[in-house]
Amino acid sequence: MEISWGRGQESRRLLLSLLFFTTWKVGSGQIHYSVPEEAKHGTFVGRIAQDLGLELAELVPRLFRVASKGRGDLLEVNLQNGILFVNSRIDREELCGRSVECSIHLEVVVERPLQVFHVEVEVKDINDNPPVFPRTQKNLYIAESRPLDSRFPLEGASDADIGENSLLTYRLSSNEYFSLEKPSKGEQVKRLGLVLRKLLDREEAPEIFLVLTATDGGKPELTGTIQLHITVLDANDNAPAFDRTLYVVKLPENVPNGTLVIKLSASDLDEGLNGDITYSLSTDSLPNVKSKFHIDPVTGEIMVMGHIDFEESKSYEILVEGIDKGQPPLAGHCTVMVEVEDTNDNVPVMEFKSLSLPIREDASLGTVIALIRVSDLDSGANGQVTCTLSPHVPFKLVSTFKNYYSLVLDSALDREKLSHYELVVTARDGGSPSLSATASVSVEVADVNDNAPTFAQPEYTVFVKENNPPGCHIFTVSARDADAQENALVSYSLVERRVGERALSSYVSVHAESGRVFALQPLDHEELELLRFQPRQPNPDWRYSASLRAGMHSSVHLEEAGILRAGPGGADQQWPTVSSATPEPEAGEVSPPVGAGVNSNSWTFKYGPGNPKQSGPSELPDKFIIPGSPAIISIRQEPANSHIDKSDFITFGKKEETKKKKKKKKGNKTQEKKEKGNSTTDNSDQ
Repeated sequence: MEISWGRGQESRRLLLSLLFFTTWKVGSGQIHYSVPEEAKHGTFVGRIAQDLGLELAELVPRLFRVASKGRGDLLEVNLQNGILFVNSRIDREELCGRSVECSIHLEVVVERPLQVFHVEVEVKDINDNPPVFPRTQKNLYIAESRPLDSRFPLEGASDADIGENSLLTYRLSSNEYFSLEKPSKGEQVKRLGLVLRKLLDREEAPEIFLVLTATDGGKPELTGTIQLHITVLDANDNAPAFDRTLYVVKLPENVPNGTLVIKLSASDLDEGLNGDITYSLSTDSLPNVKSKFHIDPVTGEIMVMGHIDFEESKSYEILVEGIDKGQPPLAGHCTVMVEVEDTNDNVPVMEFKSLSLPIREDASLGTVIALIRVSDLDSGANGQVTCTLSPHVPFKLVSTFKNYYSLVLDSALDREKLSHYELVVTARDGGSPSLSATASVSVEVADVNDNAPTFAQPEYTVFVKENNPPGCHIFTVSARDADAQENALVSYSLVERRVGERALSSYVSVHAESGRVFALQPLDHEELELLRFQPRQPNPDWRYSASLRAGMHSSVHLEEAGILRAGPGGADQQWPTVSSATPEPEAGEVSPPVGAGVNSNSWTFKYGPGNPKQSGPSELPDKFIIPGSPAIISIRQEPANSHIDKSDFITFGKKEETKKKKKKKKGNKTQEKKEKGNSTTDNSDQ
């Protein structure tokens, strides 16, 4: 591929060999591409959708998007073909300065499910910057008395490119007085200067004009120049001299103003004013040096006068001159290299790139809830950040790529137990002492319908008098659901079954919303003694009913509800009752007064302590209920004029004793009838 660029009036063509846009996967979804800087709009970078394993048809539905912090719209993706291309001008020097490595980090996010991919696009340098000198002309004043091999330092050029494109070589225009001292490989400070090769004669050549040219190593090469104007002076024989040409000083960042960096001292072999030295920063010093440091002109002490920040600059090169007061003045030069040491003065920063809330309580383990990016401006261990999560929560942090973390579900959720979590994420660097930052994340748990409705009790016993009006309200059931909103709305219905020849729903109905139960027709005791219905699966809770009819035996039946017959006493009739709280082995008793006839219908029912006596109506009831009782009640009727103990008419004992008592009474019944001469009146029609 051949690409040409025009810069100014000069047109240069750059021949690029075939570009291989290679990709490879690293870690969790990392892809690497490369692209030359200054590439034209639409330049192909890579098939990003294909390399990420995404189908073209799902890019739009899954909300495929690409973001790059602080990089604007340099790169774009065609959602029709999934190709990543250059969208606007990429200037590597503007993007990364003099950094050797330069890349654009892209975050590719798709939804349903949420996935994040990381793409690094390396920006390749091209030789698009020529060498530049600090100024277009430099004036030097050199005494004619200076000896041969005297050296006069020059400020070199700078090139914004990197690598071979920034390697500079220098050449000096042809002349008979000076040669060029060039920097050599491996030098910490690239010294550049003039070396006097022929003694100067002011009378012969008061001024000398030279041109210094810098050429970079790019192809094609670019150049920059500076004009050197040398004025030959008459006077002062010796220039000040420092004991070193280079001083190296280490300085911690954030030191207060006034901190001493170094004290310099130069010597001059001359006497008087010719040997009196004044110190100053060279006019060739960079602006950031002049704003950070000050040198005392008399003592030579260099002190801090501005904020020293390692994150702003890791080193400063201070050019110092020592100038005597001779006429003309002579100068000596040295360089002070200040290396700034990092301190842990930056707190980690957390950015929540994406949140997927609320989370359903049935979400699967590993579901991504949030993406977190952490950063720290410090270097080394001071800039290495680790993240931790508040303990005892069903979530965890997973490191995904460099300074990226995913907040994921680690164990099952139950909204009914806990519907809200306040998570605290802590980012801590590796400094000593370390610095940390915290961020809170509120996680709401969304409800799913995972709880069935439940009733307040498993079974209800309802007493209904016969001949009720149709549609009367007989009971209300109530159930609750632990879920929320529409998942907690409860509706009621009957479990259909047959009652005799008819369906249950022909007798009762339940309102779907309120749970109110209604009798649809009058209930007839003779036709329907017991009615069961279920708003839910029945629970085997024991209830007892006994038939009291003179002249016959009746046993207790296990039922769930009873319909009581109303006697002549009407609605205010008091029915015999018993206590269900009587502890075993106490037995109940029921007895008429001694000597009273059956026809008197004067009954006293007692079961257990503390139960008051209740007088029965003029007619014996056909049925009564003993809730929760383990008792068996039997009633038998003897002939009229019999003189048996009236307490024997009713046997009232515990269920397990029934068979024994029946066998015992069966053997004694004939004997009792022979011994008693009187018989009772027949009440069988009651």
